[in-house]
Order: sequence, then structure tokens, then C-alpha cells
Amino acid sequence: MAGTVCSCSDMLDTKLTNEWSEDDTWTNAEKAQGVLLSVYQDVMISPDAWDGNFLDAATDNALTRNTGSSVYRAGQGAFSFSTNPLGIWSKCYNQFQQIHIFLDKGLTNDVCYSMTSEDNDRKIKQRLKGEAIFLRAWTGFQLLQMYGGKTDDGSVLGYPIVTHFVTPEESSHPENFVRNTYEECVKQIAEDCETAMSLLPLTYSGSDAILGENLFGRASGLAAAALKVRVLLYAASPAYQPDNIVRLNGMGDYTIVDQTAYQAKWERAATYAYEVLQMSGMTTYAALKPKELYDGGDAQSTEFLFRTFVGKGHAIEGRHYPPFYYGNAQTVPSHNLAAAFPAKNGFPIDDPRAGYDKENPYSCIRDNRFDVNLYYQGRKFGANDSNIDVAYGGKDSDYLNEKASRSGYYLAKFINTDLANFIKPLDQQESRHYNPMLRKAEVWYNFAEAANEAWGPKVVGPDCTMSAYDVIRTIREKSGGITDVTYLDEMAVSQESFAKLIQNERRIEFAFENQRFWDLRRRLLPLDETILGMKVTRKVDGTEVFEVVPIEERPLDNMRYYYLPLPYDEILKNSNLMNNRGWGK
Repeated sequence: MAGTVCSCSDMLDTKLTNEWSEDDTWTNAEKAQGVLLSVYQDVMISPDAWDGNFLDAATDNALTRNTGSSVYRAGQGAFSFSTNPLGIWSKCYNQFQQIHIFLDKGLTNDVCYSMTSEDNDRKIKQRLKGEAIFLRAWTGFQLLQMYGGKTDDGSVLGYPIVTHFVTPEESSHPENFVRNTYEECVKQIAEDCETAMSLLPLTYSGSDAILGENLFGRASGLAAAALKVRVLLYAASPAYQPDNIVRLNGMGDYTIVDQTAYQAKWERAATYAYEVLQMSGMTTYAALKPKELYDGGDAQSTEFLFRTFVGKGHAIEGRHYPPFYYGNAQTVPSHNLAAAFPAKNGFPIDDPRAGYDKENPYSCIRDNRFDVNLYYQGRKFGANDSNIDVAYGGKDSDYLNEKASRSGYYLAKFINTDLANFIKPLDQQESRHYNPMLRKAEVWYNFAEAANEAWGPKVVGPDCTMSAYDVIRTIREKSGGITDVTYLDEMAVSQESFAKLIQNERRIEFAFENQRFWDLRRRLLPLDETILGMKVTRKVDGTEVFEVVPIEERPLDNMRYYYLPLPYDEILKNSNLMNNRGWGK
């Protein structure tokens, strides 16, 4: 897929301005399809696409040493009525234009995708149409995720919906475009997902040239179903309810005004998520295989529903390895994240029953996902012959290298450390990296969150066969290796306590998959947590002293930071665009 995208982008400029005329493009199957593949190329990004950082570095999960990066500025509250360091408005509307011109011109009788069979030509066009509609849904969700929010009058708006190619004449009258309501955007995205599902196979399998496994990586029916689940979950979240349903009182504080309407949103999300979980290939939960992120090979991953092939090589390792191993340590985990992983008996580390020892913090056996995500003091670094040493004077400390981690942790997820000399200048080796943008596990988590809010922790909803409790128990056992249900049962005494458990489970499962930034906002959780690190000091006798210390403040202490501002230039040229709460007009 990546090779196809790259080759097409060489042949066809996405704005159709190279030596090929527009007429040539829409009579040549390869070049016509190249327009759609250029959208894939824009959509499929590396997991650390924010100036070489993960978006988690703008949350309490991590931090970056690159103070000029977009995520650092976002984490420091560098949003204003004229600035959004994470803005994607123009990019997304350009993608809409590419999608719509392909739908208009790339599926006509002038373009033939199979010279030998009219039936195959029809099948290919049906698949390509499904892919285009999915990509429109995906692009719409990116806009909704970034710009959807409450306005000063208490309503909730999304983005201006566009379902056709916008002509120069139309674009010359921006005042004709207004932000649709959040619910209208949800409806549009959901309908596009349903249309895509009707045109695409659930998965690509077998040797068929049109719908076989050689197409894996493109949009599929299951990817569309999972995206619809995600958008319905967001639509149920408290941050995206109008004031007559949920009223914001302050940071992390809100009041449910209309419980019936609020619960109905969660029921909608839970019911559809359960429906998706009954689809072929979705009925069994399986833990993430970390090697599929950095050494996946050519085989399909059964866990990934929509993913990017980042490429062969070691660019990600070069950005995030410790400096001692020739890396730049750009994104490093926080101690906040490290402390979120429970002990192997299921208890959080601040519970005495966890057996956590502050004086020897890494002696406590933790949830399996702890090592999936983090390198810490004393842990062997992959296939290398040495352990991580962040103690003062140690090889991985900032005493020896200014690029070393400030938090006392290094990133493990997405990073190949199985090869001892992976990025050593004279002995380079390669690895194949993937970025899962939709995973099967997310549908399970989304069902659990919505089911808990709709019916409670242990209540099995209408036409369902499992509860939120059942799902989280399965997840903790298979992903975390936790079989003791004592703490799980304690948290299941109320919706509120179980919701907190689910939020923590999402945090550790999807760490560095760039979901934490949005989960904090949609659930109206605190954004201004001080970033903590682990300071390690080695005494003369060789014993080590561990101390949790503050590293970085996050001044996101105003409710306006739950929603991001619309682009300043769009507001200037279109007075009908109402900005999000707190960002002025």
C-alpha cells in the first residue's frame, strides 16, 4: 500500500498541476486512483507525527525535550484565538476536495480499472467508492475531534459539513458556510461509515486480486464499523453535550442536567459497539502483540483494523532511543504514566495491598503492559548487554548527555530493541513499523465505557450477553496478566468508580497511540497535572535512592482548553463561523 501511494504521488501531483492534463487523469485508471491514494498518503501518518513526537507528550503521559515542537506548545497552553499548534483545518478540507473530485470523476465510464472484465471493473469501482466514502468519514472525524466543542451560548458545534467538490465560485463566498451542530456531524460520519460498510468487505482475505489480502491496509468494512463506534462514543461524552444536557461548572466539574437524554447517548454507543463485537473476527479479545508495532513483517495483524505502514528502517528508534544507543530521546514517559500501571494482583500501587515499595519501586511485579511501554532504572535494554542507568553519572542520565530523559524513563512501545546495534552508525539493521489507527481492542473498550454509563458495571444491557465488568475483567486478564478480581469487584460497586477504572485501563492500553489527549478532553478530566519524574541517586556503597520529583508544569487551568480554537483566518473571512467557548469571535 505504501509503495503504491509513493509511486502514484510521483506520477500525479495532488493538485493536478503537473504535465498531465485533467482529462488525461480521468481517462487513466492508474492516475485516477492516484488521486484517492494521495488522500491515504495524507491520512496515514507516523505515530510520532507531531514534529517527531507522540501527542501523548502534550498530556500527563509523557513529555518532550523539544521545546519548539507543536506538542510542547500544546502542553504549555499555547492556544489563542489566532493560534492552534495542532491545527489541521486546511489539510482536512483539501482531503475533502480530493475525495470529492475522485467520486465525481474517478468512477465514471471514462475510467476503466479492468480491461479484461466489465464485472471486475464494476467491483473495483465499488471498492474504490467505499474507500473514498470511508476516507471522508475519517477526515470528518479528524475535524470533529479537533474542532468540535461548546460555544459561549451553550450549544455544541462541529465543522462545516461538505459532501461535494467546492467550486471556486462557492469558495469565493465563505459566508455561506456555517458550522453544523455536533450531532449533525456525527450523523454524517455515521452514515458515511454505513455506506462504506455496504461497499467494502469486512476484511481483505484470500488471493482474490480485487478483495484479497494483497489489499490489506486499505479501508475495510470493519474499519468503518470501528470508526462509527468511536464517533458515537465521542458523541456520548460529557464535553460534547449542550448545556440543557450537561453543564460545565469548572475544570473537571460538570452537572448532568438531563439524565435521560445523557443516558440515551451512551445506550446508542453501547448498543452499536456490541453489534460490531458480534461481527466476524471481532468476537474474541486478544492482547496487543508489541512486536507487530515494530517488526510486523508483511503478514496481516489480526488486531489492526486500519493502520499505517510507517516503513522499514530505524527512524523512530533514532528519535526515541536513549542517547547512549545513538538516539535523541524526544518523547519520554512520565512517572504519572508509570504510576498508572497496577500491580500484577490488580491493585493500584498507592494501595498497600499492591506490595509496592517506594524505596525499591521496580521490585513490584506490575501489569504486563508496564514493560510494553517503559524502560526504567535497571531494566535490560532489549538485546543489548547493559541495563538502563539514569542515576546521576549513569550512562543514560542527563549528567552525561543533555539529550537524556528528564523523567528517568525511556519509551519502549513502538521501539525495536531486539537488535543490539539497531542504529549503530556502522552496523545498521532494519525493522518494519506499523501505526494502528483503529484496533479491535478499542471497540471492546468503547463498549465497556458506554455500557457502564448506560446500564452500570455489572448490568447486561438489552440484547447483550456481557456487561462492562465482564469486558474489563477479560481485558485485565489477557492484556495485563491480572487474574485476581478483588480490586475489580471493589471498583464495580458504582458507575462512578468503575468509570475511573475504565479510564485508567484506556490510558495504559492506548498509551502512545495518541488517544490520551482527546480522552482527557471528552471526559472533562483535569488537564493541568504536574508532570512527575523519577530521580535516582546512587550512594557510595552502590545502593540507590528513588525520589518522585516534579519535572514540568502544565498551565491548562481554564475550561476553554477542553476545546480548541477555530483557525483565525477562517474566522476573519467568515463572520458566520462561531468559535468555541472562551476563544472570542
